Amino acid sequence: MAQPRTETMLKPMTSKRVIYPFFFCAAAALLFLCPGCSGLSTRNVASYIFDGVPAPPEPEIYCSAWLKARQASYSSGKKGGASAPQGSLHRPYKEKRCNDCHDKSKENGLVAPNDQLCFRCHKEILKGMHVHAPAGAGDCLACHLPHDSTLPYLLAKDKDKLCIHCHQEARQAQAMHGKFVEMKLPCYDCHNPHAGSTRYFYK
Repeated sequence: MAQPRTETMLKPMTSKRVIYPFFFCAAAALLFLCPGCSGLSTRNVASYIFDGVPAPPEPEIYCSAWLKARQASYSSGKKGGASAPQGSLHRPYKEKRCNDCHDKSKENGLVAPNDQLCFRCHKEILKGMHVHAPAGAGDCLACHLPHDSTLPYLLAKDKDKLCIHCHQEARQAQAMHGKFVEMKLPCYDCHNPHAGSTRYFYK
């Protein structure tokens, strides 16, 4: 009696010899094509792919180098088009206390959620029953920069452009406000930018 015919199945080429070289080339290309990435970002990508990647520098060392580079850009007039601008520095950033806000072990890289971070230090900033919406939502970056600014109070925009970035509706007492605009008086000369006991945060 004839034996049943058996066919040999060919195994697909999914061996490590095929996958690993392809994966390595893709990873190398990714790192090569990311010249704009920061050193820490490149290191994080590399450590995810390869073993034995050196640990990142301590925050004090990394931040010190970054601060020196930023100060050099100030002195050369690269930021804001002016040399040595009269700006502002966030105190933890100035004192190189990066860990006051940053925690590289957290998913968001911060010691607290974004909308709660600033209130860890600025506990008394929301005084009064009327609260400015961005401040109440913890969206401080709507108006401020986190580290430094060429403007006072870490403002993100110049005083005559900051509020109208959001407030483009017609003003009450339009004629009076028009005169203030002509005089280039900032809104926060009359209004508290965070909160107040009156409806329009009058000082």
